[in-house]
Amino acid sequence: MPVRTAPGSSRAELIADTALALLAERGLRGLTHRAVDEAAGLPQGSTSNHARTRQALLEVAVRRQAEREAQVLTPDELPDPAAGLQSLTDGLALALHRYLTRDRDLLVSRYELALEATRRPELRAFYDATGRQFREPVTALLRAAGSPDPERHTLSLVAWCDGLLFACVAGSFHASVPSLEELRAGFRELLKGMLDE
Repeated sequence: MPVRTAPGSSRAELIADTALALLAERGLRGLTHRAVDEAAGLPQGSTSNHARTRQALLEVAVRRQAEREAQVLTPDELPDPAAGLQSLTDGLALALHRYLTRDRDLLVSRYELALEATRRPELRAFYDATGRQFREPVTALLRAAGSPDPERHTLSLVAWCDGLLFACVAGSFHASVPSLEELRAGFRELLKGMLDE
């Protein structure tokens, strides 16, 4: 099981990245303190010392999930609200294309954590708090692009993105990866409908 960590990563990052890799490969049942230690090549008890309980281990995974997802686009690739609809379209299409080609396992671990959050109220609050850090910038981008109802449009945009990602990773289109241009065309159509009201 390959674990994606940057050279020089800390033990905490190794534990968190290994937890995400286990979630993607084995699901929630395969995520245990012992499994993380074994997969990461750490002495037994290392993960327990870092995250004492299962809830703490899940929170470590959610936090790392958010950090890794924030790195899908580099800061200079993020959409520039001042550059208009084309910048927003290009940035969103590039992010989805990277998820579908480079970061598929990151999506699978996200789905596992999201489902677990529906069963654990204590994880739900933590998961929702990390999710806000992604929704709020999208709302700001839509507002800057001239959306007459940025909160409602954020929900529509996120739902469209999530639906497409799920369909192409775990759903009936799992063998299909839209090209970057196909994703741009989809975003252009969606955003034009929102912003031309």
